[in-house]
Amino acid sequence: MTTTAAPATESVPAPAVAPPVVRRSPGSLLLVTALARLGRTLGQVVASAVVIVILWYAFLKVFHLNPLVAKDPKDVYNYLFTVPKAHENRHVIFHGLLQTLGDALSGYIAGTVAAIVVSVLFVLYRPVEQAFLPVAMILRSVPLVAMTPIITLVFGRAVMGVTVIGGIVVFFPSLVNIVFGLRSTPKAAADLVTAYGGNSFTVLRKVAIPSALPALFASARIAVPGAIIGALLAEWLATGEALGYYMEHAQQVFNYGGVWASVIVITAVSVVLYGVVGVIETVVLARYGPAPARGK
Repeated sequence: MTTTAAPATESVPAPAVAPPVVRRSPGSLLLVTALARLGRTLGQVVASAVVIVILWYAFLKVFHLNPLVAKDPKDVYNYLFTVPKAHENRHVIFHGLLQTLGDALSGYIAGTVAAIVVSVLFVLYRPVEQAFLPVAMILRSVPLVAMTPIITLVFGRAVMGVTVIGGIVVFFPSLVNIVFGLRSTPKAAADLVTAYGGNSFTVLRKVAIPSALPALFASARIAVPGAIIGALLAEWLATGEALGYYMEHAQQVFNYGGVWASVIVITAVSVVLYGVVGVIETVVLARYGPAPARGK
C-alpha cells in the first residue's frame, strides 16, 4: 500500500502592521511651533549675551578706557546686586524702567496703528500716496531731536507728547514695510477674487492682508527697539522723568555705574520683547499667514 505525502504548505509571512499615524490637532501644532520658536529665541539670546560680554571686555581692554567711566559687566552686577546701595539702585532703575515701557507702549501702538491705516489708504487710493508720501519723507529727513521742542509746544510734556515722539520713530519704518507687503499680493489670487465679484476692499481683506502678515510682523519686531528709543528720547528732552532722564542725570553727577546699568537693563528688555513678538509672529503666521511655497 503506497502512501502519498501531503504537499508542503508554504509559510505566508504575516502582513506588516503599519505604525499608527499620530495626528496632532491644530492647537497642539501651534503650541509645538511656538515652543520651538521660543527655544530658538532663547538660544539666540544666550549666544548674543555671551558674544556681547566677550566684546565688552575686549573693547575695554583694547582701548584702555578709564575704569571710572567705563564699567565692565562685573561692575554693573555689583552696582545692581552687591554694593550697599544695590537695593536702592535696583528700585530707581526698575521703577524708571516700568514708566519707560509704558511710554514706549503708547508710542508703539500709536505708530503701528497709524502706519497700518496710512498703508491701506496708500494701497487703495494712489492719489493719497502721491500727495502725502513726499511730505512724509521730508518730515522723516528732519532729525527728531530738532522736532522735539516743537512737538512739546504743541502736544505738551505729558503722555500725548511722549506718544507722538515715540509714534514718529515707529511710524516711518513700519509704513515702508507694510506698504511693500500689501503690494506683494499674488496677482492671480487678486484676479480670482475680482472675477468672482469682489471689490478692492474684498481683495484687501481676503488676499492682501494675509499676504502682508510677514511684513507686518517684521515691522512689529523692528518697532520694539524703535519705540523704546523714542520713549527714552522723549523722557530726556521733554518729560524729565523715567529711565531716559535718570540716565542723563546720572551722567551729570558722575554716576557712571547707573548709566551702564540702565543701558544694560533697557537693552536686555528690548531683546526679550523682540523675542516675544517673534513668538507671536510664529503662532499667527502658522494659522493665518500665507502657505509656504512647495518645492518642485
